[in-house]
Amino acid sequence: MATPTAPDRARLRDQLKAAGLRVTAPRLAVLTLLNELPHATADQVATGVRELLGSVSTQAVYDVLNVFTSAKLVRRIEPAGHPARFETRIGDNHHHLVCRECGRTEDVDCAVGPAPCLTPSESAGFVVDEAEVVFWGICPDCVNTTP
Repeated sequence: MATPTAPDRARLRDQLKAAGLRVTAPRLAVLTLLNELPHATADQVATGVRELLGSVSTQAVYDVLNVFTSAKLVRRIEPAGHPARFETRIGDNHHHLVCRECGRTEDVDCAVGPAPCLTPSESAGFVVDEAEVVFWGICPDCVNTTP
């Protein structure tokens, strides 16, 4: 993982401050990694953060991810049968394609209409503000390696 440039570091610091969060090395490292590796698992984030900072506990990375999710700096997606993944693309109600074989995850823009882009036939009194759709299939890499 590349070390962020000075303008990138400044932008990341501004994001943390705007969310009301203290700027710390682990937080900057997690945000850096998620900008470079969308849909990363917590383990992938921990590995990348250790490459940047050296020794950082897995619990510290989970704590940062939880704080970021609560602060709406990152979105946590949980495809069934796969580890949770984290991304910095937030607020646009996009969906995901997930490979059944390797778990590769790709963004899919909302197919039709404004957010929530899907209107339930019955809302049961809920005020719907988001629809989450996961498209499942086999990615090109896995299709090409299947005998």
